[in-house]
Amino acid sequence: MEYLESLKNIGIIPDKEVYWNLSEPQLISQTLRKSQGVITSSGALACDTGEFTGRSPKDKYIVMDYETKDSVWWGEVNHPFMPEDFERLYMDVTTHLSGRDIYVRDAYACAKQEYRLNLKVVTETPWANLFVNNLFLRPAKHELAAFEHEWLILCAPEFKAIPEIHKTRRHNFTIINFTKKIILIGGSAYTGEIKKGIFTVLNYILPFKKNVLSMHCSANVGADGDTSVFFGLSGTGKTTLSADPSRKLIGDDEHGWDNESVFNFEGGCYAKCVNLSEEKEPQIFSAIRFGTLLENVRFFDGTFIVDYDNVSVTENTRAAYPIDFIDNALRPSVGKIPQNIFFLTCDAFGVLPPISKLSVGQAMYHFISGYTAKVAGTEAGVTEPQTTFSACFGKPFLPLHPTKYAELLGKKLRENNINVWLINTGWSGGSYGTGNRIKLAYTRAMIAAVLDRKLEKTDFIQDSVFGLQIPAECDGVPSEILHPKNTWTDQAWYDEKALHLAKEFVQNFKSFEAFADLETLNGGPLVRNEIK
Repeated sequence: MEYLESLKNIGIIPDKEVYWNLSEPQLISQTLRKSQGVITSSGALACDTGEFTGRSPKDKYIVMDYETKDSVWWGEVNHPFMPEDFERLYMDVTTHLSGRDIYVRDAYACAKQEYRLNLKVVTETPWANLFVNNLFLRPAKHELAAFEHEWLILCAPEFKAIPEIHKTRRHNFTIINFTKKIILIGGSAYTGEIKKGIFTVLNYILPFKKNVLSMHCSANVGADGDTSVFFGLSGTGKTTLSADPSRKLIGDDEHGWDNESVFNFEGGCYAKCVNLSEEKEPQIFSAIRFGTLLENVRFFDGTFIVDYDNVSVTENTRAAYPIDFIDNALRPSVGKIPQNIFFLTCDAFGVLPPISKLSVGQAMYHFISGYTAKVAGTEAGVTEPQTTFSACFGKPFLPLHPTKYAELLGKKLRENNINVWLINTGWSGGSYGTGNRIKLAYTRAMIAAVLDRKLEKTDFIQDSVFGLQIPAECDGVPSEILHPKNTWTDQAWYDEKALHLAKEFVQNFKSFEAFADLETLNGGPLVRNEIK
């Protein structure tokens, strides 16, 4: 009765079954009973997310009120939603959920106790509830009896908004209300909306109210307690490269950095599965077992063996599993201040070096830029590499202006002796379609050389276009691929492509020039004055 009363307090008056904090086997059983998923040969649960197989950034809103009006970075990323429209939509969503079987889960975010954010998540499907269980931190059994939520997330994929009535763009929406501490998700069953909704909340609360840097990154720690942080957009290798069997995993995607530590926001991993293999990514591959949720995968004909190369539904196939499914996960998920930071980029133009060392100014420039590239075939209409800049390597999730996060990072870099490296996990010897993807084994060897401090006595050579410091040699990596121009048959064509990418950097950074100091401005391409 106490549980039901707590639902009534949030406007849900259940007319059907309410399932509270079910175990993984119970949620999987319910999913199978409702014919919403199947069990794969490895024991994982496979489900389809339906119409949406990824986030819908244009349909994400923040309620504009006295709390957010002057603090949120309104514009392309953060779309305003009026409080009165939120109230109408909230009432309709809770009415909708009142007439459905619902699954409620108590969970929390932030592994460091002083920043802990208690969550109550209500979902329409059992497999979405399994996602919540896997991705967020799980309260101990004794904590559940007295658990009180601070933030409420209502996830109603079967509820379709009517734009003319609800003031949304389409029938799907994600709306964050910082004053009421509520996230409404409707019209989409893509579970990443839940995960990134809370990430957006923490990207507001921690930097704005706690002076803690929130980061779209993975992190791990070595045997000596040295922490490494990996920034990067989706598909650049954050999860893959941080899942190192010789190091403890702090987390694969979202972290905070205060004055003494780096800590995970989450309790699980949401790994991309496209082209997954046991040989290339053994830790992720072995984590896909009973209790893991697979999204939008397909099988080899006549079997329940997942064909990870099949992207007929989406290239954004995913596996959601508790971090404990990684054998060497760190508990609790808190590490020291990092000694090395890696910026990961998938450069499909093939002009950035596979590894280079950055000065503080260059680190600030590349952090604010957040560069990677889309390749042909991944999206309709993309026929050649396209630059993608996402400020702070997480622009869609930044409710504050990017300079707020950059200022916090710059302060930490200047106060601590931290090495920052740019790692290109993209192409070498030519652009996409001509050159070859840099071997994962080489990338791992470069990172290992940094962590083992083998590059400390190596000479560095300055790249003539971007000003990056390239090591002359690196154990386990052919010297010729360290300098990208040397891998191109047509070096004049390399020069043209490099200048093209430098122009893209300069053009993108124009909107940040007014906020950047001279050191950061000087961290851009060396040729910037020639191409303005």
